[in-house]
Amino acid sequence: MDTKKKRICVIGGGSSGLAAIKCCLEENLDVVCYEKGESFGGLWRYHSDDVDGKPSVMKSTVINTSKEMSAFSDFPPPEEFANFMHNSSMVEYFRLYAEKFNLLKYIKYKHEIVQLEKAEDYETTGRWKATIKNLDDDVEFCEIFDGVMVCVGHHVYPYIPKYEGLDDFSGQVIHTHSLKSAAGFEDKTVLVIGIGNSAVDAAVEISKVSKKLYLSTRRGSWIFPRLGPNGLPCDMFLQRRIFEVIRYYDPIHISETVLQLFLNFKFSHDRFGLRPKHRVLSAHITINDALPNHILSGIVTVKQNVQKFTKNGVIFENEEELTEIDTIVLATGYEIKFPFLPDGILQISETNVNLYKLVFPLQLKHPSLAFIGLIQPLGAIFPISEAQNRWFAQLMKGNVKLPPRPEMEKEIQKRMNEKNQQFVPSLRHTVEVIWIPYMDEICSEFGAKPNFWKMAYADPRLFIACMFGPCTPYQYRLEGPHSWEGARDAIFSIWERAEKAFKTFKRP
Repeated sequence: MDTKKKRICVIGGGSSGLAAIKCCLEENLDVVCYEKGESFGGLWRYHSDDVDGKPSVMKSTVINTSKEMSAFSDFPPPEEFANFMHNSSMVEYFRLYAEKFNLLKYIKYKHEIVQLEKAEDYETTGRWKATIKNLDDDVEFCEIFDGVMVCVGHHVYPYIPKYEGLDDFSGQVIHTHSLKSAAGFEDKTVLVIGIGNSAVDAAVEISKVSKKLYLSTRRGSWIFPRLGPNGLPCDMFLQRRIFEVIRYYDPIHISETVLQLFLNFKFSHDRFGLRPKHRVLSAHITINDALPNHILSGIVTVKQNVQKFTKNGVIFENEEELTEIDTIVLATGYEIKFPFLPDGILQISETNVNLYKLVFPLQLKHPSLAFIGLIQPLGAIFPISEAQNRWFAQLMKGNVKLPPRPEMEKEIQKRMNEKNQQFVPSLRHTVEVIWIPYMDEICSEFGAKPNFWKMAYADPRLFIACMFGPCTPYQYRLEGPHSWEGARDAIFSIWERAEKAFKTFKRP
């Protein structure tokens, strides 16, 4: 075991960066976090200004996964917090987490990583040289680190697709990256392009004030509700190990058919113009309870893909008439790039990515650079980023090792083959994962995946709760490094905390 205290650079002070600091401190690593902005919180800290390279949600944004399923594995959100937290509550949760574990003093704000390159002794040490700019005085300086954790995510650089006639359109064109609220859209005819979560959130928000709103989708989407049985979070019912076991041993997709029937019971996707050709788990899911009501009320009108734009409007596929519009909102996703990295470190396309388990670049000699949270999960991202951070900290400490390169190459090829069979071709689906299998996979690397055979014998009540109840992040603190003695109680009390959020009034 390596006893030398290593120095770690964390890039980004969002949710992944905070967890990275904590995991490094748990292993007695010397950690410093560089945050380009003026505060922690990353994407979830709303700011009204539109700054290139600085992500932010809309003012009204609410998280798509419930608080218990999104929690850090040893820090449940306050029971009085709403089950689906507003972005301001998310930042407050991060603040509580950071203060609980004394993380904030390790963050250097208004510091930008300008360049990251291999140190002169990289071949023998795996160290990295970071060029950092202090944005207060515009002064650059260099530091050497034993390990680097890239925690800035991929919702930074908007992707603007090419459309015939878009350059000739005389109205306003913005990307959802720049969308902060519905202000300015009053009495306008608006076209939102896309069917992901950002697109649907934008359509719902803007349609409340616009004269008319069109939602253009290329291939449709299955729309998941937040609201589940008895008014409790839907993901607490759907994200269970027993369902994953059934799905694994279900070659003819009976379980997905049942799920599609459940979603169509809420509203007919075909009738609403949203039914995709792909199966329900073959694309990143869209979560919104309001969209069906807005379509039903005529506030949102669903259209097919754009054929071309003109100076004053748009012609949709399978239509000949021009539809006049004032504003275009592009909800077309983001480019996955990190300008501070050397060329070739990250190689990604619609069909392949060179990251071992979506974390470590294959071609590097040393596992001293990790991409944290560069992932699109069918589930909550915060626990996944935390698990990746825990794994990296164990590697830096010398407690675990990566396998030989040939084994990693086989793993990447296997993952990409399975991904290409499971998901429709798309850049974001290159890093798409299903939550439970991926969490099990990562946590197995450092001994934090629960031993269910042992649990079934030693603690049958816990086994039943873990296997048949919601698969919460607390399951990954039952054992392994830095296990949490409160994990068992947290698993048993999730419904109480979910119910507590409703106790906002006293019954007579």
